[in-house]
Amino acid sequence: MRTLKLVIQYDGTGLVGWQRQAAGTSVQGLLEDALSRIDGGPVAIHGAGRTDAGVHALAQVAHARISVAHDAATLLRALNANLPDAVRVIDAAIAPGDFHARFSARSKIYEYRIWNAAIVPPFLRLYVWHVPQRLDVEAMNRAAAALVGEHDFAAFQGAGAAVHSTVRRITSARWQAQSASPLTFEIAGAGYLRHMVRALAGTMVEIGRGLRETDDLSRLLGGGHRRAAGRTAPARGLFLTRVEY
Repeated sequence: MRTLKLVIQYDGTGLVGWQRQAAGTSVQGLLEDALSRIDGGPVAIHGAGRTDAGVHALAQVAHARISVAHDAATLLRALNANLPDAVRVIDAAIAPGDFHARFSARSKIYEYRIWNAAIVPPFLRLYVWHVPQRLDVEAMNRAAAALVGEHDFAAFQGAGAAVHSTVRRITSARWQAQSASPLTFEIAGAGYLRHMVRALAGTMVEIGRGLRETDDLSRLLGGGHRRAAGRTAPARGLFLTRVEY
């Protein structure tokens, strides 16, 4: 048996997310079905992060244990031949036997994209949150600075999650604005709660619109209630951009 490491891009539109579900099409399910056909039997695939329904990935990482003797380049071509166009394996390699896509990861970087103008281009509408109101990006960045470090993110956790602790460590968080490009929020950390990045983005948009004080976010980082924070931003604006090992 060998350990196969994959780097995957996918358009989450219309998918139920990374994790295989009882109903609907998942990225994990598509990859497992494709690799099982190649390997000649059931194969389990483990991802670095469990992206939600509608969330996209530029560089999701996954691994699987396989018995087939094909080289990595051949496996990459075979996988893409068995996957829909919305899911592409962009790199494949044989990894050390103890490699684990999730537990070996040091950091996962997400990016949330907002189109902050009166009209959203139609070819971007599935990949950004359209916020036409003026946003104070400087205030949003002051709020984002409070995220760095170890905090209790209970106020930013979606319903239905079962975790031992809501404390997470964030290593960087910032908003970037460029002309004629989406306003982007980039955040890096070892782990996240369900809907955490989207809840943070939604809260900071309310700060940017002047609906909240800048220090509201820092006050919520002590284990506050979810209803005290802002809305959960739409899934379509969120991308898993890279995983660091």
